[in-house]
This record gives sequence, structure tokens and C-alpha cells, in this order.
Amino acid sequence: MAKSQTTYSKKEREKKRRKKKEDKLERRQQRKLEKEQSGKKNFQDQLSYLDENGNLTSTPPDPTKKRKQIKAEDIVLGVPPKEKEELPKRGRGVVDFFDHQKSFGFIIDTATQERIFVHANDVQISIVEGEEVQYDVEETLKGLKAINVKSPTE
Repeated sequence: MAKSQTTYSKKEREKKRRKKKEDKLERRQQRKLEKEQSGKKNFQDQLSYLDENGNLTSTPPDPTKKRKQIKAEDIVLGVPPKEKEELPKRGRGVVDFFDHQKSFGFIIDTATQERIFVHANDVQISIVEGEEVQYDVEETLKGLKAINVKSPTE
């Protein structure tokens, strides 16, 4: 019978495998030893508490800093209703853009620098870009709209 072919590289791989296995066993024993040395924690040491600021701590909360009771009826779910702002009735601005083919444009308010939509049906004069105009403001579902647009001299 023939002798098995053991080469240098096979011996080295086997040596590395044995070394890896020994290291793993040594680490396992080390962790076990550390766990025994640290001692077992009792239940009270494992508890975490929530302080008055919402942070986790190891100490129980101070009862003197207890917050007041909140009624369930006072809690508002969702977005609170928007308070209506008083819109200025009259405004002055400069026509920023107006498309005569599509019959709409925008006016930039001189006081707030806000862009306000304007439609040709709400214009009493023919307007061009860069012209100063006077208008009334109306709130629509899509935003502010200029109505009764006319020249400021009228």
C-alpha cells in the first residue's frame, strides 16, 4: 500500500485550522470566566426608568417632579385646524407674468413679496408684465387669487 501524500501546504492548513479552533475555545472560556467574575445582577439592577425629560436612567424618578395629569379629551389627534388669518382687502402689486393665450398670470404683492394668481376673467383692464396694479384678495382652495384687478390711478 502506498504512503499518503502529505505536503507542506496541507500541514500548514491543518495547523491553521487547529490554531483557529483553539483560539475559539480560549475566547469562549474567557467570556465564561468574565461572566462568573462580574457576578449575577439582581432584578433591581437590571431595571431602567424613564425620567421627566423622557430619557432612560438607572435611578427611579423623583416623585416631587411628577407632571400634572393630562385629560384624554385635551389631546388633539392629527393636525389642528388652521386659524384663519385676516387677509388684506385691497392690495397693490406688479404684474410678474401674464399669458394672454392661456388667460392667467401672477402678480407680486409689493408689501409681502408674495405671488398671487390672477385670471383674465377677474381683470377689468388689459394688463402687461411690469405694470403696477391694484386688486382685491380672495382665498381659494389652491391659495390666494387676485380679483377686481385695475389700474392704481382709478
